Amino acid sequence: MRPDHAAQTLLVRALFAAVRSQPWPRSLAAGERLGDLVHRLGIRRRVAEANLALAFPEAAPQRRAAILARHYRELGRVAVEYARLPELARAAEGEVVTEVRGREHLLALRGRGVILLSGHYGNFELVGSHLARMNPVDFVVKPQSNRGVDALIGRLRAAAGVGSIPLGAGLRRAFEALRAGHWLAMVADQDARAAGVFVPFMGRPASTPTGPAELSLRSGAPIVMGFVTRLDDGRVRLDVDAPLVPAEARTPATVRELTARHTARLEASVRRCPEMWFWLHRRWKTSPPAGAERRT
Repeated sequence: MRPDHAAQTLLVRALFAAVRSQPWPRSLAAGERLGDLVHRLGIRRRVAEANLALAFPEAAPQRRAAILARHYRELGRVAVEYARLPELARAAEGEVVTEVRGREHLLALRGRGVILLSGHYGNFELVGSHLARMNPVDFVVKPQSNRGVDALIGRLRAAAGVGSIPLGAGLRRAFEALRAGHWLAMVADQDARAAGVFVPFMGRPASTPTGPAELSLRSGAPIVMGFVTRLDDGRVRLDVDAPLVPAEARTPATVRELTARHTARLEASVRRCPEMWFWLHRRWKTSPPAGAERRT
């Protein structure tokens, strides 16, 4: 392991230990202060401000600034919650996750392969781990470049009761998990460059990963979307949508159509609670080819 990666791993371990030494509500308050500090330091702030201006051009600058301030605080909360993911995922019903609205959609699919889809939207890994008490869940994850940190996070996920399948190289394992009746948790809301398809998102064409739609169309597994909301007392609520059932044929048109449908559901949640979505990523970095904007 590279010396800088070893030092980063030791630092993360120390920070996680410090977080776990505090009660969860107190650590959440510390996370909020961490988010405020990152905001004041300006880390990725210009990117986030530009994204908010693109997504909400009609909003007053003061409203966009308020959204961003709340977003940084939520990022801080999520960061400290990672340290105690197993504890929070296994907490008693109502203690951390207050309720699962739309639970009936999940109960009807227990024992069936399902694609659980969300965005980088609040603590999506926490609620994904929470659902593992209903059915086996595997996360499709992008490995960290720091192998020490990656192994640490992998152990936390395993202790929370979920499996991990690496993005890309784990395609065969993803199909095996679906055939075994597992729920496959994924996100698909970051710029996919030339590999994506352009679909509307927040009023603009956005290059979007096709992985969930491809998996759904090839396997027949429905896509079930869920979005987490942070409540005033620090607990979270999960809202689950009715399943998106794939078409029978897998064609470029059906892949794009299914991608557009799940992206539209994400947009509805972002518009409802914008501080929960990850604004620090350059979502519209890739420009559409000539004519694509008219087609969206």
